[in-house]
Amino acid sequence: MESGEDSVLRCRAVPQTPLFPDVDSSLNGECNRGEHQQANGGNHVTSNGTIEVEQVISKKLQLKRKAEFLKSDLMHQLDSQVNDFMDSLIEESAILEPAPVPAAFSPPLSDKERSKLRYFRPPHGQGKEFVSRRSLLDELFEVNHIRTIYHMFIALLIIFILSTLVVDFIDEGRLVLHFDLLVYAFGQFPLVVCTWICMFLSVLLVPYSLFHLWAQTQSGSYPHPRLCSWLFGSVFLLYQAVGVGFLPTYVVVTNSFPPASCFVIILEQVRLMMKAHSFVRENVPRVLTWAKEKTSPSPVVPQVSQYLYFLFAPTLVYRDKYPRNPVIRWGYVATKLLQVLGCMFYAYYVFVRLCIPQFRSISLQLFDLRAMVLCVFNSILPGALILFLAFFAFLHCWLNAFGEMLRFADRMFYKDWWNSTSFANYYRTWNVVVHDWLYYYVYWDFLWISQKRFRPVAMLFVFTVSAVVHEYILAVCFGFFYPVLFCLFMCFGIMFNFILHDQRKGPIWNIIMWTSLFLGQGVIICLYSQEWYAQRYCPLKEPSFLELLKPRSWSCQRGVMEDSDRL
Repeated sequence: MESGEDSVLRCRAVPQTPLFPDVDSSLNGECNRGEHQQANGGNHVTSNGTIEVEQVISKKLQLKRKAEFLKSDLMHQLDSQVNDFMDSLIEESAILEPAPVPAAFSPPLSDKERSKLRYFRPPHGQGKEFVSRRSLLDELFEVNHIRTIYHMFIALLIIFILSTLVVDFIDEGRLVLHFDLLVYAFGQFPLVVCTWICMFLSVLLVPYSLFHLWAQTQSGSYPHPRLCSWLFGSVFLLYQAVGVGFLPTYVVVTNSFPPASCFVIILEQVRLMMKAHSFVRENVPRVLTWAKEKTSPSPVVPQVSQYLYFLFAPTLVYRDKYPRNPVIRWGYVATKLLQVLGCMFYAYYVFVRLCIPQFRSISLQLFDLRAMVLCVFNSILPGALILFLAFFAFLHCWLNAFGEMLRFADRMFYKDWWNSTSFANYYRTWNVVVHDWLYYYVYWDFLWISQKRFRPVAMLFVFTVSAVVHEYILAVCFGFFYPVLFCLFMCFGIMFNFILHDQRKGPIWNIIMWTSLFLGQGVIICLYSQEWYAQRYCPLKEPSFLELLKPRSWSCQRGVMEDSDRL
């Protein structure tokens, strides 16, 4: 048995640490109790006190070992996440700037690995490489702080719904749950479906058949293969211009499709034209190479199933094979399609609560500078919401839903455009799907034709093609020509592309980019909405060609509102 002084010394010798206050308090309690016993009873300390102190020390050591284990586990998880991030960064850098890697730094690949990688690499020259990767928002939504922003937008949708229901209840005395705007916007839907089916079947059959027949003429058994190339190329361009270009537009215009139905047909028209061009552009060099080298008995022609998969795949760059996921997550598909539907209702409430009441009253006033300035600034909020909804609904939800159903593994449909400090980077990251097509088939082909000269002219040509296509879509779908978007593309877009270039870094340039983007959205929503109402309030009975080109909102002023029940 130890003396009281030994017990007190043992208590004082115990190391103190602030990491475990509960253990420290118990240990101090034991020491205080031992000291109290020594003061009251002199040297009367039992062996149980020594055993209890040893148990406390053993418990503290166990907690210390547990903390060390948790520390090592945390460091292991952090190291794993950093390694994954670095791997993805290396993959992206390899895609953006492909360069040969010395054999000393990479192990030799097996024949199986080489054959697997061959399908995902561009067949000729420098082209897009497809890599299995997730969409950026899917990764960001795993972070609670980012997902909270998504919850804020849902809360704002609930506020819009409640606001509409309360106003309708006050005005009508009952809850009015009608969606006249959606019903009108998606009108004539059966005719839309029939038009799309005819357009899709023609793109499936005609380009593939033309390419297959042309490939047979390059085998050497047909005379004048170059003349055959010119002939089939002319027929293909004629089909693109008339079969896919003119006929769907004619159906849309003659049947007076409403705006949303127009957008369905015209956007699909542009998409299928781009896909047909990519299919021919990627496979013609392969046939020409075969005709020159004769490495196989017959030319390499893709199968119909490969072309059919490409027509549905969420990419505009053709490859025989793409990286594929092993399974389809149908729950993920249902979630994305429901989010698309939610975004449609979100846009409906944005127009009903923020746009239509404002532009109905503005359209009755004479066009002047003060009204336009107020209109632009009042349109920034709905314009920004429409921008976010269009991005989230189409570039994230819609493309990911189709990518999941097709097991398409490369989900980089966009990049972190919201972090852009330059408009040059914004144009590259906002819509990667369209950017890849413009980059490889417009920019690089222009440089190839000009022998890599006139790079600024090539960039200007890309802007012109993009501006013309955007303005064509809006003109057909809205039913009037008002080149606001074309002017923004060709004037401010090009100017900002050279002023806010990639050398601009820092938060201030990101703020400038967002400010310019919001102002541009306000201008687009304001001017197109004013012109939409002016076209309906002030129709021309027998307009001339010059009157069709003149914006109606510049001279329209009415005191009586017509067609108030619709838009």
